[in-house]
Amino acid sequence: MTGVAGTLTAMVPSSSPVPSSTPQVETATIPPTPGPTLTPTPGQFPSPSTPITLPVGEKTFILLGSDQRPDASDFRTDILIVVALSSDGSVRLISFPRDLWVYLPGRFMQRINTAQEYGGFSLLQSTFQYNFGFTPQSYILTNFEGFQSIVDILGGIDVVVGQTYHDAREGYFPQGFTVKAGLVHMDGDTALWYSRSRESTGDLDRLRRSQEVLVGIGSKLLSLSGLTRVPQLYQALRGSVVTDLTLQDALDLLPTLQAIDPNRIQRYEIGINQVIPYVIPTSGANVLLPRPDAIHQVLLQALGGD
Repeated sequence: MTGVAGTLTAMVPSSSPVPSSTPQVETATIPPTPGPTLTPTPGQFPSPSTPITLPVGEKTFILLGSDQRPDASDFRTDILIVVALSSDGSVRLISFPRDLWVYLPGRFMQRINTAQEYGGFSLLQSTFQYNFGFTPQSYILTNFEGFQSIVDILGGIDVVVGQTYHDAREGYFPQGFTVKAGLVHMDGDTALWYSRSRESTGDLDRLRRSQEVLVGIGSKLLSLSGLTRVPQLYQALRGSVVTDLTLQDALDLLPTLQAIDPNRIQRYEIGINQVIPYVIPTSGANVLLPRPDAIHQVLLQALGGD
């Protein structure tokens, strides 16, 4: 297992096998009960989700963006995107909001972005299986510095920006920074800012922007030059990510990657229609309570399962 910018190796436990318009914030009054459970009290956890049977041959990965700083032992995975690859060349991206309030099996209720920190990929897998009915097969984890390195190693990426976006940015005080709708070439620093910035919007809009950046990275990797240099790219990127994928795994995926049709990349998100904004009374923390049936329908559509 490799480290993220030289800092994550000791922090991430070893793993074990185991299209839409901008959403509006929902303002419905949330009933006081049932509320989220902060302690593992018997009988107050949600029921396990109905299992989803994935199509034969479908590959699922989860891409994790960590907020870990150098020399820090704690981190949260604020970006969680499941990638489903099919042998027919189709790709589905499903983003999960970091504040989704879920059951970490055998532990407690907590935000989904804490699972990797508390128990590594094995806990993240069991969290997805319990709460959403399926298990991501592999993972790729990076932090801020690693993310920037990936984009810069690729020589920058071209991002299709869905709508003009303006927000504060370090080095651009007080006027802030703007990217206009359309095709925008981004270096690592700009791509990171665009993926993470949320002062003028919020976490749910950030899901859309992070997917746009991911598609830009994927398009660059899947270019002819990228696919013919898998071994070189693997070696170049291994210092920027933590993953359970070996070089042989990457080479075995090459036929599937070569079959990808850029016109068949579909994007999904667990957004405002699948959650209920909630404030935990004891702490004042803002979280998102899952709407299990609504989430299940999105995942059935995105994963092509039964």
